[in-house]
Amino acid sequence: MSIVVTGATGHLGRHVVEQLLEKVPAEQITAVVRDEAKAAGFAARGVRLAVADYNEPETFDGLFAAGDKVLLISGNEFDKGRVRQHKAVIDAAQAAGVALLAYTSAPGSLTAALGDDHRATEEVLLASGLPYSLLRNGWYHENYTENLAPVLEHNAVVSAAGDGRVSSASRADYAAAAVAVLTGEGHENTTYELGGDQAWGFAEYAAELSRQTGQEITYKPVSADVLTGILAGAGLPEPLAAILAGVDTSIEKGELVITSGDLSRLTGRPTTPLAAAVSAALKG
Repeated sequence: MSIVVTGATGHLGRHVVEQLLEKVPAEQITAVVRDEAKAAGFAARGVRLAVADYNEPETFDGLFAAGDKVLLISGNEFDKGRVRQHKAVIDAAQAAGVALLAYTSAPGSLTAALGDDHRATEEVLLASGLPYSLLRNGWYHENYTENLAPVLEHNAVVSAAGDGRVSSASRADYAAAAVAVLTGEGHENTTYELGGDQAWGFAEYAAELSRQTGQEITYKPVSADVLTGILAGAGLPEPLAAILAGVDTSIEKGELVITSGDLSRLTGRPTTPLAAAVSAALKG
């Protein structure tokens, strides 16, 4: 039996593998990667590596074994047909008869286009008959704190979310929830709505940045169309820029306020405050 993590060298995957190493012997962990060199550190610690690519379904043939628990971390290639990518993993897991397939999805309340691939993947997973756990991850602190340079340069937080609020949490928090499901019992056929304990608004975020930097940083709300133009002007492909602006529209509607308490309940601790994520990002 192995705990198998796809996308293991990605932002979330690395956190998951690191936290698994604190819970189970390394030889019980399989890290699925596209580039073996990027996982050399894991291999050196005894983690088994498997090379596979979401875009090459045949690379998943025989990768799983009966009894495995699998974490399918959603792909981030929006232009590559993510549902097809995810189905390749689900099909291989179904053929092997894995004990559980956990999938990092999006909040059930999210109506933005970003959620479409996740809903479709959930449908594929449920139709497979596999024991499943839907980890409906909310928004990440790092979606904001990892790109502070333009905010600090212009002394402004720009968003199309109006007065909407976000129950974000850190990647490490969401990873801890995944680890709890992968190493625990009784998580078959479950759905968890995951988000931070404290929702915040963008004026509060700007105020926190001001407090920690000593700069006067303001919140400048804009329309979704204007934000799409700003993001496209910064180099994002326009379709992706529109998808991200659509998330802000959902935030304005309150769709990323998560009140289930599932995340802190699964991890057994409070979620990471936004202020802590800001502090970590500023320290660098």
